[in-house]
Amino acid sequence: MLKVAVPLTLLSVAYPFAPVGPDAVGGAEQVLATLDRSLTRAGHRSIVIAQEGSCCRGTLLPIPKPADLSARAQAEGHVHVRRAIAQALERFPVDLIHFHGVDFASYLPADGPPALATLHLPPHLYPQEALFPRRTQTFLHCVSESQRRACPAGAPLVATVPNGVDLEVLRPGDRKRSWALSLGRICPEKAYHDGIYAAREAGVRLILAGEVFPYENHQRYFREEIRPRLGRGVRFLGPQELGPKRRLLASARCLLVPSHVPETSSLVSMEALACGTPVVAFRVGALPEVIDHGRTGFLVSDVHEMAQALREVDSLDPGECRREAERRFSSERMVSRYLDLYRQLAMQPVHA
Repeated sequence: MLKVAVPLTLLSVAYPFAPVGPDAVGGAEQVLATLDRSLTRAGHRSIVIAQEGSCCRGTLLPIPKPADLSARAQAEGHVHVRRAIAQALERFPVDLIHFHGVDFASYLPADGPPALATLHLPPHLYPQEALFPRRTQTFLHCVSESQRRACPAGAPLVATVPNGVDLEVLRPGDRKRSWALSLGRICPEKAYHDGIYAAREAGVRLILAGEVFPYENHQRYFREEIRPRLGRGVRFLGPQELGPKRRLLASARCLLVPSHVPETSSLVSMEALACGTPVVAFRVGALPEVIDHGRTGFLVSDVHEMAQALREVDSLDPGECRREAERRFSSERMVSRYLDLYRQLAMQPVHA
């Protein structure tokens, strides 16, 4: 990691309802953890506002973990974040605030240092006040070009910064197994039930790993669509820490991504490629930017095509997957781009 002559003080604000750390389920939380670690190593001051229990290298300003995810609990969480931001700005000479939550407009301060919000999710999930903030010196950026194209005209977008993964931690294993892997948040839009259908049609065993968050529709989806389909070659492991997740990614014959939503990046696909594991996914969102069809995976249009891809995935070269990850998806490349952007935005004049 490169050292810089003038260190920055960066205040990162996580989504209040998920912990930050290398073991986090969400891509936004993983990216924030990587930035925090890299900033600290490079001699910058990293301050992170995140849920208690988060794992940070810099200074963690914890906010309480909510008892549930009801509307009332979320409103209380926003109060805690606003209070923590105010205290951080009083205590530290913050050069830039970096927001990662889909709800950042609910706690964006009225004034203070320049602010950057990473749009980790599809633009249509953000409220109008987030995409067109009234606050001056407030900037947005996307993590893929497909996401950028989906943003409304006139949004204050700066240069796209694609995500990246730790290529030192994520490495190919010694041996590929016969099963496919699906990994991530267990919720309706990820459509893991379609992955189960495709695996059964292909006659391929499937391991599903991930967390079922306490949102009512997530719990109902798991209860009604996933749990009844377990067994007969389909196994659910639950959430995985970084070590076990790395071993699963390195051992799988492929990663199966049956998501129906326009994925903005698919960090898990980058992780799989880093482990020498090809990806089979629906042709949605940024997945065509991540997967080179016929070389590092297969892009498909329906469940039957997905099943056929599962049968053919052994024809792909794991070494080519790893080389593509090294060429395009390193966390060092991502961090370098963020540092350039941080320096550029920190030079913006502060308006009281």
